[in-house]
Amino acid sequence: MGTGQERVKRELLLDGLDCANCALKIENGVKKIKGINECSVNFVTKTLSLHTTSDMDEQVVEEAKRKVLRLEPHIRISEKGKHVNGHVHTHTGSAGKANNHSHNHTGHDHGHSHSHGKHSHTHDQHQHGHTHEHGSHAGHDHSHTHDDAHAGHSHEHGAGQTKVLLARLAAGSVLLAAAIWSPLEGWAQLTLYALAYLIAGGDIVLQASKNIIRGQVFDEYFLMSVATLGAFAIGEYPEGVAVMLFYQLGELFQGMAVNRSRKSIQSLMDIRPDYANILTGSGDETRRVSPEDVRIGDRIVVKAGERVPLDGIVRAGRSMVDTSALTGESVPRELEPGSDVLSGFVNKNGMLTIEVTKTFGESTVSKILDLVQNASSRKAKTEHFISKFARYYTPVVVILAALIAFVPPLILSGATFADWIYRALVFLVISCPCALVVSIPLGFFGGIGAASRNGILVKGSNYLEALNDVKVVVFDKTGTLTKGVFKVTAIRPEGGHTQEELMKLAAIAEANSNHPIAESIRAAWAKAIPTQGVEGYDEVAGHGIKVSVDGQEVLAGNAKLMKRAGISYTTPETAGTIVHVAEGGTYVGHLIIADEVKDDAAAAIQALKQLGIRKTVMLTGDAKTVGEAVGRELGVDEVYAELLPQDKVERLEQLEAAKSPKEKMVFVGDGINDTPVLARADVGVAMGGLGSDAAIEAADVVIMTDEPSKLASAIRIAKRTRMIVWQNIAFALGVKAIFLLLGVFGIATMWEAVFSDVGVTVLAVLNAMRVLRVKNI
Repeated sequence: MGTGQERVKRELLLDGLDCANCALKIENGVKKIKGINECSVNFVTKTLSLHTTSDMDEQVVEEAKRKVLRLEPHIRISEKGKHVNGHVHTHTGSAGKANNHSHNHTGHDHGHSHSHGKHSHTHDQHQHGHTHEHGSHAGHDHSHTHDDAHAGHSHEHGAGQTKVLLARLAAGSVLLAAAIWSPLEGWAQLTLYALAYLIAGGDIVLQASKNIIRGQVFDEYFLMSVATLGAFAIGEYPEGVAVMLFYQLGELFQGMAVNRSRKSIQSLMDIRPDYANILTGSGDETRRVSPEDVRIGDRIVVKAGERVPLDGIVRAGRSMVDTSALTGESVPRELEPGSDVLSGFVNKNGMLTIEVTKTFGESTVSKILDLVQNASSRKAKTEHFISKFARYYTPVVVILAALIAFVPPLILSGATFADWIYRALVFLVISCPCALVVSIPLGFFGGIGAASRNGILVKGSNYLEALNDVKVVVFDKTGTLTKGVFKVTAIRPEGGHTQEELMKLAAIAEANSNHPIAESIRAAWAKAIPTQGVEGYDEVAGHGIKVSVDGQEVLAGNAKLMKRAGISYTTPETAGTIVHVAEGGTYVGHLIIADEVKDDAAAAIQALKQLGIRKTVMLTGDAKTVGEAVGRELGVDEVYAELLPQDKVERLEQLEAAKSPKEKMVFVGDGINDTPVLARADVGVAMGGLGSDAAIEAADVVIMTDEPSKLASAIRIAKRTRMIVWQNIAFALGVKAIFLLLGVFGIATMWEAVFSDVGVTVLAVLNAMRVLRVKNI
């Protein structure tokens, strides 16, 4: 991509966004702006994410801000950060505290963008329309805030707003009571009703009027205004006022329920470290700094009770750490010098000195926060359905209400306009789709939060939903179902060679390989590997190593390598991996290397079958005897061994062709060598992926521990989330359908109508939050 077409990600914080319908309106409106490649509104974190190109960036973002304010004038906009091709651009003050350091990866197999670490603490200071954001652990980030007065109704009720609204509701109720029970009649009584109505719902009518002027006709403000003003028009003054009071009270409860659910979800992600204790030049004093200010190679000190701020290696000290925030595991992990440590761990007792290996933007905690917070940009089919449903539903309802109001009085004898207009108004109040557009995004986001609490990162609600339809699970073997920790268990020289000679040749051949088998051979040799006279190193994919030692060709690899060189070899009966060694065309002998099966691997296969998984498959590049032995031990249905990376993709495509189109297939791999297969599967799951960029990039789900049993947990959470989401859909539509019929037949009044709107929404939001109660599932 040229410099003029750099990909830029901008994030706007929409303070005051507490209405999922408003979030939907903003997303649909901003998407239409020319120059915006991608746009999503995260209702839970109140964030608008935009992807633009740098040559149009500023003007496009300004247009987006204007569009937001046209749609929802009460929203206050501030900027969270600007990411150009993966690098964040922020203005930082000399106080030494940068607010938003991020790193953004673009262009991997799924085309996802992952920006890391966007934690913003905002204190609005109204100075000429600008806000200087001062984070509690972040320097100031100059953000422009449009601070229009709260024109119209805000769904978000802070402490101050709640008091004002409660005062208005109290005043409106007193005036309504006075109008009903006072001896006043005629204009005096009507004036009391009108005052009560304006105090209770004047802001709703004002917002509806402004929206109509802007072309935003069909929303809840319009429905409530038409319904209540219509009640006044046909002389039903008490109900007009009472419905508006009840609606506002319901909105207050809805706002409280939504805010509570937001806090519950965000508390799951409360893993961001506040500070780092960096060792100064003298090496015995520490200085407290922002984690963003620490560089690779710096040493930091983590005291008992503190959160580890950055990824690194322990250089001094021993301690137990709580890893539950990252892995969902309650058992503490012991750290000692040389141990890897991840940001987000909590130090339980001793003091640790850690050498930092990753900047904050690249740290584990940043990646987790980013993946969870941005998950809502990849919506489930159910969410897309509800978005479309809401778009067409309200206009259709308004047309039906008009038909109910005017057709029966014209064709039915004895029918009065006043009666049918009242029924139409009841129909309008009932029709609001709030319960669906609020509770469904919350349900999916709650499911993603619950998965995160259990050590499973799901990159989007589309993947969470897809896990419900999984019927085929394909596993890689090494590092996924087995520990990937190889040990040389037997050294068998032949042709008069000694064990020493065999091990030495194998160690020389494997000196430059990063493969776990090579590491196990070097560990078994446990001496300095001779380098003199060694040249021409060549790694033959899927076969082994070829190298020249003192002019003699040395081969170390599998049987295929021996066959290719025309060397006769011995095949022992064993379940281990066999490494054959030859020198100068002569067979020297073989090593047997064993890999242990993970403790929970068999239980994982069993749990998947109990969840209705039709077929489990294992793909491995290992020998057939090894693969089949592991498959039998674990109860895997099908095993395909001796596969090269491209063979795995071909085998996956064959499995794909053999299943029903409605069925989904998961591939579970270690995320390093399995990138093509992870990308090809319906859902790619990376095992043990923390700290592995390849895993986080290529996979759709990242399991933060080495436990394959977490896949079953992810599927259970997905099923629970879908059940709750569909409960809400059925409940909301069912209640509305019943009340719509009652309203049409003149049985339901506006009181019942308001309950069916606001009451159902509050109950649906509370139900959506049940998904968060999933612990260690």
